[in-house]
Amino acid sequence: MIHVSSSNVIIYIKKGIVTMKKQAIALALAASMTATLVGCGEKDPKETTAANATQAPGGTEATKATEGGNNNTTTVADPGTKAETPEFSNGKFKETKKIRVEVYDRSPEGGTDAADNMYTDYIKKGMLEDHNVEVEFVKVPRWTEGQELNNLLSAGTAPDICVTYDYPTIQNYANRGGVLDMAPFLNDYKADCQNLWTWLGDTNINWNKDPKTGTIWAIEGKRATSNRIVTFIRKDWLDKLGLKEPTTKEEFEKCLVAFRDNASTLLGDDADKMIPYSVSYDVGWRAGTLIESFIDPNISDRDYYVNGFDDRKFTMPGTKDAIKLLNKWYNDGLMWKDFALYGADDATEDNNMKAGFVGAITHNWDYVFRNGDKSINAELKNLVGADAKFVAIDPFEDKNGTHTKFVTSTAGDRKLFFPATCKEPLACLMYLDWISDPEHIQFLQLGEEGVGHEKSADGKYYITKKIEGGNKAFMNSGSNIDLTITCNGLRLATEEATTLTTANSYAENDPALVAGADKIAKTNMRYDKNVAVGAIEAEDGQGQILGDKRNAAFQKAVVCKPDQFDSVWDENMADYMTSGGQEIHDERDEAWVKTYGDVSSLPQ
Repeated sequence: MIHVSSSNVIIYIKKGIVTMKKQAIALALAASMTATLVGCGEKDPKETTAANATQAPGGTEATKATEGGNNNTTTVADPGTKAETPEFSNGKFKETKKIRVEVYDRSPEGGTDAADNMYTDYIKKGMLEDHNVEVEFVKVPRWTEGQELNNLLSAGTAPDICVTYDYPTIQNYANRGGVLDMAPFLNDYKADCQNLWTWLGDTNINWNKDPKTGTIWAIEGKRATSNRIVTFIRKDWLDKLGLKEPTTKEEFEKCLVAFRDNASTLLGDDADKMIPYSVSYDVGWRAGTLIESFIDPNISDRDYYVNGFDDRKFTMPGTKDAIKLLNKWYNDGLMWKDFALYGADDATEDNNMKAGFVGAITHNWDYVFRNGDKSINAELKNLVGADAKFVAIDPFEDKNGTHTKFVTSTAGDRKLFFPATCKEPLACLMYLDWISDPEHIQFLQLGEEGVGHEKSADGKYYITKKIEGGNKAFMNSGSNIDLTITCNGLRLATEEATTLTTANSYAENDPALVAGADKIAKTNMRYDKNVAVGAIEAEDGQGQILGDKRNAAFQKAVVCKPDQFDSVWDENMADYMTSGGQEIHDERDEAWVKTYGDVSSLPQ
């Protein structure tokens, strides 16, 4: 069996490795790649060819892995045939390798250095002992990660392991020779990365596999939970006004009207600061469940895919109607007037919530519980009173009367890839395997016993303990997901332990409120499916461009006068579509037909 990799200029042969340096092939590949890589600021691929070749995989192509029945149960993957070389044996390198790994930098209040803390030290020590690999972490700002990663890739200075939510960026650089094909390494060294294969399984590892070429430019981290966003409302305000928790859009609107009309009763001298409902500049995310309630819950897989390039569902049938309702609320004085003025990393909206000026929000399912005594609910309690709190509700019904939440599969998480400048892809693969070990994940998520957590009296779950800012054990992200890059969300031995621990994982917050939000987030989930039609060329480089246009369109449509809504929406949609959206839509539809014919829905 022979695998030819143009990005590495090598040939992999079963039971051996042959580095190919024939003049004709080397010159042809180098010429084509140099024109693209050097042109976009990447290093000349000839500089990395030899280094990559030293870590080329050997052995046989592995068979498919299997996954467990739920996110907390795993099945041991078929190990395939173990690959051995004099330089690499039993998962360990003879000579020390060095790799650089991207880590998101959120810079939370009281946080630690994202690249140098107790948990990064734990990883560094473990990787050196287990694989003889030295690890250096490279910080990338979380909220501008797409732009920063583009800069690093263009300059040829990207970390050896890159992390992003934006697959079009990966595809863009892959098309220009700037990304390594992971498939040969994943398959030929499967026996040495059983933690990775067992946790991610065939689905997540092969999610982005091109059906024509077999290339894998990135693997998908796995969501231990598919929880996304829920709506929260001030329970103390409802009680004070004699209102019930709303279960429909109509009831929710009546609550917002009541908050507005009773601002003096609820806020006293601060009545002019009343914000019945708050969203941010990222309308498509923050109003996600409202938007989804206007989408047909029975929409075909084909229509969902064709309109699925934009993860804020901008072009989905029904989205316009959802934004029209937001426009009404905005013009009726039911929304935060200044939402569009404050971008990422600005604390104004959070401060409004903590000060007690906000009646309802739609946000990440656990948002009001994050950061212990600095969390929104904890600060609200301290500043306003013991009864002040946000509780989760599920008020946005769809046409069937249910509350469908369109969620990505467990594969809809961070995309992990190796840029062409990566000189140690096998060492990087071993890193992804090490970080997927259940024991390592649990330590990174819970910290040291007695410091970050303690066991419950019955031993069935763990109780997260408050860690003060500045403490070396402080986690900069929930469940340390910025370090557990193959696992997004709490992953313990059993589903029961995970559920109970989740409820007790937010220091200074009522576990019952967390459990309630967790339950609502999981209600009526509809998972998307893997549409394996290969790369869509029209998407190349369009992620950030169209994303910016979509954000602007949402904002303009919300704040315009009601009689201008249709024209504002249609004008901005036309701009989006003529700027590349229509080409993406059409190519996706053509790719679907070419692959699946007239079938509208795929099997589960």
